[in-house]
Amino acid sequence: MRSKTPPLRAAQVGGGIWNSANMEKVAKLGITHIIDMQIEFNDNQLGPDEYGIKVLWNPTDDDFLAKPADLFQRGVDFALEALAGTDTKVFIHCAAGVHRAPMMALAVLCILKEMSVDDARELIEDKRPVADFADVYVESVRAGDIEVVQGQTAGPSTAPSLALRLRSG
Repeated sequence: MRSKTPPLRAAQVGGGIWNSANMEKVAKLGITHIIDMQIEFNDNQLGPDEYGIKVLWNPTDDDFLAKPADLFQRGVDFALEALAGTDTKVFIHCAAGVHRAPMMALAVLCILKEMSVDDARELIEDKRPVADFADVYVESVRAGDIEVVQGQTAGPSTAPSLALRLRSG
């Protein structure tokens, strides 16, 4: 049985932020939470606290190797907590927004939106055509034992709604 999940209002997927000027731009877009999948750079160095942005640095190599379930669980838990608030927006990104960020978005959609891997992948590819799902990453999401760990059981009427917007670049 699934746990009751909060509505997913907005999630975005894209490439790296890289500097404090871009962090300010992200803040102006209303982003409140960031899942940073880069191993190359930690967004916490860009002063997100100044803008009230919470960052999960969830570093992983873009090495086309299987990814562990705990990588996805950290991201899903962070997104779940973030989206339980009001007026929150989550930005999931890696360096280019091609492999790692779409991979994490896939896990988030599959768990929090209760979508199939294929449906979630189609939605992401439709919104972000540059997304490239390496088979090993898709299989890592499928194999991951990821769950929502909040109290109540969800039925079909409590499935979260999602506005997925994907940034280019």
